[in-house]
Order: sequence, then structure tokens, then C-alpha cells
Amino acid sequence: MKSLPYFCRGEVIRGFGRGSKELGIPTANFPDSVVDNLPADINTGIYYGWACVGNGEVYKMVMSIGWNPYYKNTKKSMETHVIHTFKEDFYGEILSVVMVGYIRPERSYNLLEALIAAINSDIEEAKVKLELPEHIKLREDNFFTSNPISSSALPTTTASTSQTIMNGH
Repeated sequence: MKSLPYFCRGEVIRGFGRGSKELGIPTANFPDSVVDNLPADINTGIYYGWACVGNGEVYKMVMSIGWNPYYKNTKKSMETHVIHTFKEDFYGEILSVVMVGYIRPERSYNLLEALIAAINSDIEEAKVKLELPEHIKLREDNFFTSNPISSSALPTTTASTSQTIMNGH
């Protein structure tokens, strides 16, 4: 995928509410405006990379892009699992991510336990791959220090929210 690494940023919105509750793996969801602007060569599937909430620290992450076949979604989504335990939800905050690699395509599972096991395997693979020197350097990219606009400082109009989204680099 020639678009990797891919940098994007957007406000964290409420998703389907399954990540924490059903899976025990919380996810941060991007709005449609970010999902709809993905480059054509970013296929559905599982990716790994780096993520930062607001002006916080940069952590490892895994991301699912697609329709989540187990749940038979009709709407494409980008769900980021930041590999860190946060004290509270961060809906409305700006999430900045850099996708650096691809793990696997989307798959459907017959059992919820099989889906959870696959996600945990993806997390472990991401942790290992992100230790490679070419990936570690992206953790320090100035994209993460470019001071994203806090969504609380913006009026709640669609036009102003879309200004916080930065696809590409």
C-alpha cells in the first residue's frame, strides 16, 4: 500500500458501543468525514501504528477499517484501539494516528470468543512490529507535536469540525 504511512486526525465520536462492553477492547471511532477520505489503496482490514489523544503521549495502536463482518455493519468505520489504559472516555477529543503497517484482511467469525482472540493476536503482533526502527521513528514525527485543535475550542458546526481533520501528511 503506497499510502502507508498514512496520517490522519479527527474528533472521537461514539461508535456502536461494543468495543468495551462486548469485547473488553475499547475503541475510538472516527467520524465519516475521516473514513470517507481514506486513499483508495487503503483496503479494509487491520492496521497497526501510533496514536495520540489531544496533546497527550503517543501510544501503540491497532485499527480496524471496514464493515466488521461479525456484526454485519452496513457502514464502513475506522475503529482505533489505543494500546494503553485510559482513566476515562475521551469522546470529543482529537485523535491523531499514523497507520504504518497492515496486519490482515477483515474476517468473519462464528463465535465472539474467536473474534476476541483474533483481536488480541493483532494487538500482540502490532506491539512487536512497532519495535522495528523504521516504525519507532514515526512515533516521534512532528505530526504528533503539531498541536491539534481541541474540539472543545471549536463551535459545534460541521464546517468547523471538518477543519480539524488532516488526512495525509
